[in-house]
Amino acid sequence: MLDHETCYRAVTSRDERFDGMFFTAVRTTGIYCRPSCPARTPKPENVRFYRSAAEAQTAGYRACRRCRPDVSPGAPEWNMRADLVGRAMRLVADGIVDREGVAGLAGRLGYSERQVHRALSQEVGAGPLRLARAQRAQTARVLLETTDLPVTDVGYAAGFASIRQFNDTMREIFASTPSDLRRRSRRGLGAPRSVAGPIELRLPYRRPADLAGMLAFLTVRAVPGIEEVHEGTYRRSLALPHGTGVAEVTPADGHLQAILRLTDFRDLASAVARCRRLFDLDADSVAVDDVLMAEPALTPLVRATPGIRVPGAVDGDELAVRAVLGQQVSVAAARRVAARLVQAYGKPLDTPVAGVTHVFPTSDALAAVDPAAFPMPARRQRTMHELTARLAGGRLRLDPGADRAEVERELTAIPGIGSWTAGYVRMRALSDPDVLLADDLGVRHGLAWAGLPSDSAAATRVAEAWRPWRSYAQMHLWALAATETDDTRG
Repeated sequence: MLDHETCYRAVTSRDERFDGMFFTAVRTTGIYCRPSCPARTPKPENVRFYRSAAEAQTAGYRACRRCRPDVSPGAPEWNMRADLVGRAMRLVADGIVDREGVAGLAGRLGYSERQVHRALSQEVGAGPLRLARAQRAQTARVLLETTDLPVTDVGYAAGFASIRQFNDTMREIFASTPSDLRRRSRRGLGAPRSVAGPIELRLPYRRPADLAGMLAFLTVRAVPGIEEVHEGTYRRSLALPHGTGVAEVTPADGHLQAILRLTDFRDLASAVARCRRLFDLDADSVAVDDVLMAEPALTPLVRATPGIRVPGAVDGDELAVRAVLGQQVSVAAARRVAARLVQAYGKPLDTPVAGVTHVFPTSDALAAVDPAAFPMPARRQRTMHELTARLAGGRLRLDPGADRAEVERELTAIPGIGSWTAGYVRMRALSDPDVLLADDLGVRHGLAWAGLPSDSAAATRVAEAWRPWRSYAQMHLWALAATETDDTRG
């Protein structure tokens, strides 16, 4: 439950850290805002607080035009939580409800539709349909403001079932028609943008954020053909539900400047969600750093690099394959093998962007390959074939709503996959904030350089105090080891 006094203090201080964690609704105006809204602070008796934009909308409030609460960073709670609600929220953000309906969402979670609706309503204040509706409205607003796609096509591309539903929703949430929103966004702009052109938008995050470190991590691991980093911009291909795309993101003050080139505009919400997961944009760095600073050995690391982030993944299947490729070899060797797989089995993009020419091979494509053709030792060939066969057949799912513990059990049941690979997949593909790869060579070196026990049993005991942020501590240890040795993995 939201504490009124605590929330109101955050509003009076205009604390950006709480943007996206809750929403402020003002009874006298009928508007809901983000906590950091620059408008005059309302009286406490006129304010109500909601856990989600969808809950505020359900209560009859419309979005503030000044602070645009619909583009706040996401709540870090949903990546932390491994329960039904956390898994459901991650799937809703990825667009599952629009693609597969509530029945599809419930089926992926292993619960009935009624149970899912009840759990979300109790914890978030809105059921899956309301949550998906709020996301559709934001997708439509982005398309209205950044493309010249006809207004009727925007509605369908955003996932609305009819133009009437589209118009009614936009009026209810933004107090404007779609055409009015487009006209306001074009005031003072030059020539109109192309219908088929890229979508430009901002992806906000909470400060502090070590995005330079994130770019460095991705640069070392960038696989030629599907990703590259050039002059501070990360670029990569995306395999999306309705087509392909290329994302280009550049760190800026308080946000990532993103350019998305999509073959199907219906994939906008999914593309945004995947970029946010990759860069861990919804993390609460202050909360993470506070816990890690309580460990004296980590204090200088956190002070030197506040706001460290844990790299995620845009595709769980791809990350799992690349994790197997990285077993017992250097990062550079794993990149070379991955690049060979991309060229041999990846799908070429219809319109390459700079060095991004392909999407990573699907698990279906890799499962159909003779294992002997994989450029790796025979044992790992068999592991790769079994992994991709399970992914292709649906026996193993690595979507954002997957059960993390169950995934680890399924992975370690595959011959040749051990705790390191399973933990790495949990950390990156499933955004688990509390993974420690205690046997990892880079982690052990980092522990030793930090003056901590480096044997796995002792390190695991010490790291209990770092919960639930052990993944972030691990990033600090890897970074420390990288300054002293080249033996980091991942």
